[in-house]
Amino acid sequence: MNLSEGRAPERPRGLGPELGIRGKRVVVTGGGRGLGEQIVRLLVAEGASVATCARTPEDLSALAASLDPGERRQLYTQPLDVTEPDLLESFVAAAQKRFDGLDGAVACAGGARGRGLERSDPADWASTWAVNVGHTVRLIRAAVPYLRASGGGSVVVIASISGWKPAPGAQYGTAKAAQIHLAASLARELGPDGIRVNTVSPGSMLIPGRRWDRMRTEQPEAFGAFVSAQLPAGRPVTPQEVARVVAFLLSDWSSGISGAHVPVDRAQNAPTPDGY
Repeated sequence: MNLSEGRAPERPRGLGPELGIRGKRVVVTGGGRGLGEQIVRLLVAEGASVATCARTPEDLSALAASLDPGERRQLYTQPLDVTEPDLLESFVAAAQKRFDGLDGAVACAGGARGRGLERSDPADWASTWAVNVGHTVRLIRAAVPYLRASGGGSVVVIASISGWKPAPGAQYGTAKAAQIHLAASLARELGPDGIRVNTVSPGSMLIPGRRWDRMRTEQPEAFGAFVSAQLPAGRPVTPQEVARVVAFLLSDWSSGISGAHVPVDRAQNAPTPDGY
């Protein structure tokens, strides 16, 4: 079944035990729905132990209930807002205690508040920065002692093509550009500890109920024009495809990759129907 068509989520296709994911212990923020959910599903299917958090308890409960009993034992969840003081740090500490260590972390929670420059205020910019850059910094800072104790590990930061392909909504693009720079800088700082840091930038993704899925069903002509103008491959990327890249960067197969920025966007041009 195809998730992008609004039906039941497809079961992740296995990447094989040789990928080097089985037995990994990974923290993923924003795992209740969308891309974060698909990352969690794939990692668990590959034999990793995964701790994830989200603001909505019902999303986490639904995720756990959809897994088979064996996979459910590999999952630890906690509802929280990653921008609230100390909650994210406590969650990371609880995850490493439950799994007896950590091998990886994925900063997937994100979002934006406010509209254009004159229709947003400083609070919108601060909120957008906190949920993207601030939470990423706090996640990595909390995870580093445990990754170091495990002999190193991998951190993946989920940014966006909006971080370097300008579009309306400057506060979001600015925050995503900062994440890309942050990951490259921390890759150098943490490299001596054996900790790799990379960024993945998804293009427009078809996620049930989200912008592009709504546009496809409610405004098919506008959606078709957007795809024709901005997506040479003729369709947006899926969250499952992005999740596979994240899994690779967490795996032993990517041991030589750090400080990289990996777009997963089917060579998409501009991130919005408005173009440049």
